Amino acid sequence: MIFRNWYLIILGISIISISSALVAEYIFNLQPCELCLKQRHPYYFFIILSLITLFILSGYKYYISFLIQIGAIYGIFYSVWHVGVENKLLKGPAGCSANLNISSDTNELRDQIFSKQVISCDEVVWSLFGFSAASINTIVLLFIFIINGLYIYKNHAKKKNLINLKKKKLL
Repeated sequence: MIFRNWYLIILGISIISISSALVAEYIFNLQPCELCLKQRHPYYFFIILSLITLFILSGYKYYISFLIQIGAIYGIFYSVWHVGVENKLLKGPAGCSANLNISSDTNELRDQIFSKQVISCDEVVWSLFGFSAASINTIVLLFIFIINGLYIYKNHAKKKNLINLKKKKLL
C-alpha cells in the first residue's frame, strides 16, 4: 500500500514539513538559521517532483525516484550537520555564528553586526520531547531515503531484471 501511493505520501510529508516550518516562522516568530533554511530545499523539491508524477507516464518515475534520493541525501547532509552544530560537535557555516571577531575598527564591527544572522545555528530554538527540529528533520529525511530506496528496488530494479531474463529466453 505504501509503495502504491508513495509519491502522494512524499507530497504529504513535504507539505506538512514546509507548513510546520512556515507556521513556526511566521506565526510563532521562530526565526530560522542558515542551516534551517537549507533543510527546507528538499521538501520544495519533493513537492515539485511529486506533482510532476501525477502527470507523467510511469516509465519516467524511475528518474523521479532517483531525483528524490538525491534530494534526500542533500537534506540529510544539512540536517545531520545542523544536529552536529547544535550539539557543539561540528562548526556551522561562516554566516551561522553569533560570535563577532574582535576588532578595533568600529566600521568593521558594524559591518559584522549587520551581516550576521540574528539566529545562531548552534541554538535550539524549538524541540519536542528533547528532539530539536533538525533532529526530527533528520529522522523524516532518513525515512524518505530508506523507503524511496526500497521503492526503487521494488518497482524498478526487479522489473529490469525480469526484462533482462525475458530477453535472454528470446535469444
